Amino acid sequence: MARVFDLAMTHGLDSDDFFIHRIQERCAQLGMNFFLIEPIWLEPFRFQFEQGNLSVRVLLNMHSEHHNPSDPFLRLIHSAAEKGVMMIDDPRVALDAFDKARFHARLVREGMPVPTTVIVGHEELSGYEFTPGLFAALGSTFVIKPAKGYGRRGVVLNASAPEDLRRSAAAWPDSHYLLQERIRPRLVNDQPMYFRAFHVFGKIHVCLWNCFTDAYSREIDSTDAEFKDCHGRITELVNKLASLCGMKFFSTEIAIDGENKIFLIDYVNDQCHMLTKSSSPGNGVPDDLVRAVAFGLVEGARSLIRQS
Repeated sequence: MARVFDLAMTHGLDSDDFFIHRIQERCAQLGMNFFLIEPIWLEPFRFQFEQGNLSVRVLLNMHSEHHNPSDPFLRLIHSAAEKGVMMIDDPRVALDAFDKARFHARLVREGMPVPTTVIVGHEELSGYEFTPGLFAALGSTFVIKPAKGYGRRGVVLNASAPEDLRRSAAAWPDSHYLLQERIRPRLVNDQPMYFRAFHVFGKIHVCLWNCFTDAYSREIDSTDAEFKDCHGRITELVNKLASLCGMKFFSTEIAIDGENKIFLIDYVNDQCHMLTKSSSPGNGVPDDLVRAVAFGLVEGARSLIRQS
């Protein structure tokens, strides 16, 4: 008889286990069986899963490489999706949103507020020229980012010459590259109006995030007098983004500039990094927010099971 797990989670392991412990805690509170698929158990788990000796009701993917078909975690994720396991999130849906070049076109069609962007294919790199028209559209310096990159790898923040595009391509080989107008958030009491928002099964958490230092400040909500207007605009935008991408769990980056215009900056990020601020003050997510996200994911998994 196959061993059944209500929830399994892929994870590459951080320097602290707070997020994992909160997932385990909420599963225990709700009487759900849980399995952590960390690297040491990946191949044994995949073998037993594909042999039919264990099954999973919901798989939460917190570690796979969409851009790398040989990634063993990605092979497990696709195998689970093919077998009809409920996913957070389905790899096909996640990949559609993960590819910024492809998703950018959808955002523009839907009238979403995104930076002015020029998309360059890999085959164009060797002869691509930075023309006066390009600078007129994007500014004297702009941002270059790979379409399927993450973690700032391959990102050039002050690009001004073709060599910068080739430098991005050398750091992260990809099919397309986005050349984007650089949005400069306005400053309020030395805090850039830049936010990272987490969408968890319809619940939206908005956190102040310093795009210059990577430091999270605090979560804001609709009762916050200083940021009430910002919070409303951000949640409305994230709700629209969730409807477009079809994902249950993702984060996005949002900036408000000196003219009070709002922009989606990094579109959709899955497998959100849940390192805590208590363990990594420089770039960690506030602990209470990590707890809320973990609990929300387990509760969302339970709702999927009940609906099935």
